[in-house]
Amino acid sequence: MSENRNSFIEATKATDERLEALKPLYPELFSDGKLNLDVLKEITGGENPQEERTPGYYGLYWPGKRKAKIEAKASPKGTLVPVPGDGVNEDTTHNIYIEGDNLEVLRIIKQSYKGRVKRIYIDPPYNTGNDFIYPDDYTMPVEEYKRLTGQTDEKGNALTTNQKSNGAFHTIWLNMMLPRLMLARELLTEDGVIFISIDDNEQTNLKLLCDDVFGEENFIANLIWERAYSPKNDAKFISNSHDYVLMYAKHIENFVIGRLPRTEEANARYSNPDNDPRGIWKPSDMSVKTYTPECDYPITTPSGRVVETPAGRCWSLSAKAFAERLQDNRIWFGADGNSVPCIKRFLTELKYDGMAPTSILFYKEVGHSQEGAQEVAKILDGGFFSGPKPIRLMRRLMTLANLEKDSIIVDFFSGSASTAHAVIELNKDDNSNRKFVMVQLPHKCEENSEAKKAGYPNICEIGKERIRRAGAKILEEAKANKDMFSEDNPLDIGFKVYRMQESNFKEYTPVQGQNENATKSLFEEFENNQIPLVDSWKAENVLTEIILKQGFALDCECKKVDAFTKNTVYCIKDSEGPASRTTTMYVCLDSQIDSDTIKNLKLGEKEKFVCLNSAIDDTSYARLADKGRIETI
Repeated sequence: MSENRNSFIEATKATDERLEALKPLYPELFSDGKLNLDVLKEITGGENPQEERTPGYYGLYWPGKRKAKIEAKASPKGTLVPVPGDGVNEDTTHNIYIEGDNLEVLRIIKQSYKGRVKRIYIDPPYNTGNDFIYPDDYTMPVEEYKRLTGQTDEKGNALTTNQKSNGAFHTIWLNMMLPRLMLARELLTEDGVIFISIDDNEQTNLKLLCDDVFGEENFIANLIWERAYSPKNDAKFISNSHDYVLMYAKHIENFVIGRLPRTEEANARYSNPDNDPRGIWKPSDMSVKTYTPECDYPITTPSGRVVETPAGRCWSLSAKAFAERLQDNRIWFGADGNSVPCIKRFLTELKYDGMAPTSILFYKEVGHSQEGAQEVAKILDGGFFSGPKPIRLMRRLMTLANLEKDSIIVDFFSGSASTAHAVIELNKDDNSNRKFVMVQLPHKCEENSEAKKAGYPNICEIGKERIRRAGAKILEEAKANKDMFSEDNPLDIGFKVYRMQESNFKEYTPVQGQNENATKSLFEEFENNQIPLVDSWKAENVLTEIILKQGFALDCECKKVDAFTKNTVYCIKDSEGPASRTTTMYVCLDSQIDSDTIKNLKLGEKEKFVCLNSAIDDTSYARLADKGRIETI
C-alpha cells in the first residue's frame, strides 16, 4: 500500500512540475493558479474557437474573445517598405519609425523582434467615448472603418467614438487590445517588462486582461500617476487628478526592478550623533509582528531601565544576536541611553544601490499632462496633442525597466513620439545606444485642426517631425560634452521610416469548383517557375520583406557585395537574436544566377543564400545546396 501511495505522490509531483513549466510559455492556461482545460482545448484546436459559451472558471470574458485571440495568431497579410528620405541619418541609425495599423505591424515584425525587446510602453485609447478605436483590418481605409463603426457620418463628419450607449462599448475596446497584448508579450525578452497607461474607464478590465495575457503572477504594480497639478472646479463630482500605468513582467523571476537615485531628502534622514567611524546611519525599529519565543526577552538600557517587548510583538533579534550587535555598537538607546533600543542602519551598508520606487508617481518628480503638452508645443511651435506624456514620466518608466545600454524599446501607440524623445535624451545623459521602434497609424488630422493648418496631414508627420527636432536639439546639447561622444561612438539621433503596404508576393488563390482552365493555368504557372512577385515589385521593398520573413531586425546591416560582378548580391547581417539561428544572409533577386556567382559563394554555418526559384536550374540548386543552406522564393 505504501509503495502505491509513494508512486502516486511522485506522479503528482511530476505533473505539478510539468504544469509549472507550462506557466511561462502559456500564462493564459491558468486561472487562480489552476489549469484551465477549456483554454487548453482552445489553443490546441480541441474545440471550435468560434463557439462562445459561459465559462465555469474565474476570469475576464466577453463575446468575441476567442475571435480576438485568433487575430493575434493570424499570419500577416502585408509587409513594410522603406520610405527613403523621410528619416534622419538613415544609413547609420538603429532607430525605427513605422507607419501603419499596429496589429498588422506587430504580426509583421514578430519574427524579427521576438524575444528582443526589453521594454514596451503603450498609451492606447482610453475608451472615453471620444477617442479613436483602431481598425483590425489594415486593408480597409481608416476613413471607411470610422464610418462603418459609427465614428463619422456618411459625409465623413466626426461623431462620438464608441459611444457608451453602445451595448458593445467595452467589448469593442477589449477586442482591440487583446491581440495586441498577446503579440506584445512575444516581443519581450525573458527579463522584459511592459507599461500601459490607462484611466478609470477601462483600468479594471485592463488589469484582468493583463492577468490573462501575462499571468497574474507577473503583475508588478498598478502605478498611479498624478497627471494634474490643480483641481478642476467645474468637475461634476470629483476632480480626477490621476491616471494609471499598469506594469507587468514577462517572467517576474527574471526581472530586476531599476532603483531610483538617492535624493538629498532621503540622505538627510541619516546622521551620526555618536560619531560612529562607519559613517552616517538612521535608527530602525527592532520589533516585529511575527512572534518567536527566543526573541521575547527583556532588555536593560544603559540608564538601567528594563524594556519589555511591545504587546503582541517580539524583537527581530535573538538574545545572542542582540548581544553581538550591542558589542559592535550597532544598537542605539537614544542620546540619553534611556530610549527603546533601535538597530543602527548605516548608509554605506545598504543592500541595494539607489532607492526602492514607490507606486505613486508625483508630478513634482515625473511631470504632469500640461508639462507634456508644453514640451510638444515648444519643440513644434504648436500644441497639437491634448495629452502627450511628459519626458520625465517616460524616463522614470525606463528607469524602472532597468534597461541595458543597448536595449530595444517599443511603443506601438506612438502618438506624439514622447517615448522616442525620451530614449534619445536618456542616451545622451548616460552615453548609451538604446534603440526605439515606434509604430503609429497615420490617422488624418481634422480639417480645421491646428495641426492641419500647420501643415501636418496626419499624426505620423507630427511624431516624425518631433523626433527630427528633438534629435537636433539634443545633439547640440551633447556637443557641449566632447568627452562623451566621438566619431567612434556617435549619439544616434536618427531614425528610418517604414510604411505598411500589401505584400510584394503574389497571393495564392485556390481554384474554386471545376474550372479546368483556371486549374491548368495554375499548374502552368508552377511549371514555368514564374516569379512569385507582384508586377510592380522593387528590389529594396522585396529585400525588406525577406529580411522580416527571415527574422532579421529592421536595423540589420544590408550591403551590396562588390565581389560578385555577374549578379547583384546583397549581404545582410544581424548580430542579435537567438544564437542558434542564421545571422548572415546573401540575397540575389536577379532573374538568372550566373555560374561565377555560384562558384564564388562561400557559406558559413549560420549563413544562407536566398534567390528566386526561377533563377536557378536543378544543377545550380544542387551546387548551392552543397555549399550550405539555400532558400528560393
